[in-house]
Amino acid sequence: MFKNNAIKNITLTLALLACGYLVAQLFNYSKLSDKESEHLGTEYMDKYNVYALKMPNKLFFSDEEVPLDRWDVKESFDREMLVNTYWQSQTLLFLKRANRYFPIIEPILKKEGVPDDFKYLALIESGLIPTVVSPAGAVGFWQFMSPTAKDYKLEVNKEVDERYDIEKSTRAACKYLKDSYKKFGTWALVAASYNAGRTHIHSQMKLQDAGTYYDLLLGEEPGRYLFRILAAKRIMENPDDFGFRFRDSDLYPNIPTRKIKVKGAVKNFAAFAKKNGVNYKILKFFNPWLRKPYLTNKYKKEYEITLPAKGYINFAFSEYKKPHVEKK
Repeated sequence: MFKNNAIKNITLTLALLACGYLVAQLFNYSKLSDKESEHLGTEYMDKYNVYALKMPNKLFFSDEEVPLDRWDVKESFDREMLVNTYWQSQTLLFLKRANRYFPIIEPILKKEGVPDDFKYLALIESGLIPTVVSPAGAVGFWQFMSPTAKDYKLEVNKEVDERYDIEKSTRAACKYLKDSYKKFGTWALVAASYNAGRTHIHSQMKLQDAGTYYDLLLGEEPGRYLFRILAAKRIMENPDDFGFRFRDSDLYPNIPTRKIKVKGAVKNFAAFAKKNGVNYKILKFFNPWLRKPYLTNKYKKEYEITLPAKGYINFAFSEYKKPHVEKK
């Protein structure tokens, strides 16, 4: 008994001494003088640099030259270049998502006669997140408000919201952009009006006696809007020049798809998904425009459900099992 107590006392004493030593070391480190701590982090800081970015001699948006010879324009563009270059996580996500979604958007823009640069407007609007909803209620890649979406023939109701459909919303956006071009005559003003509204841009042009986007004094968001698009375009077309390094395998793949036509009601999309070789989660990923787990389809309209092409789902799905409850 006495032997055991002695061992416990020795062990406790050693533990207290060890703790005291550690505390003393921490205290001593915190009391290092500036001169004694000069070497700390030196190797890291020697390798860490933040660079100013070289501005291009010429810059174009939708084949319209941006007047970089103006200091106000150059500085506005420089700001967005710095923000997007050094907000690396966001820009890298843009690059990854663009690999999946730009191949869907680009041919629609081309077919509709809208400049390819407007794919970057969709990116700035939504971050290329199909299900994004703004605080004001704008939805999808092109951030349509419900009334505007309906004006451009998109279906918006409790069960179906085609603002979430990348192909249909892109075609609707093209029609909207072309209507704006008829009104303003320059793609720069078209882009600005997409953000601020046609009425606001027109009223500011009249108020300020200005004929171009670059002569307008606008609020923080519309004033930065086109320059954000330009910065995204420049960085994403030349990622190596701005320090973004990635392999093709790092980018999100553009998954081939198939279409299934539906003309009647669908009582249960989970069962529908399993029947077609996917699960509910995958079905909703490719069809976020389906807003409910069912479709009543009162008017027997024909819809196209998008699913991954056969062979592109190579993992098994689980099934729900009712929890076993023991009777008391």
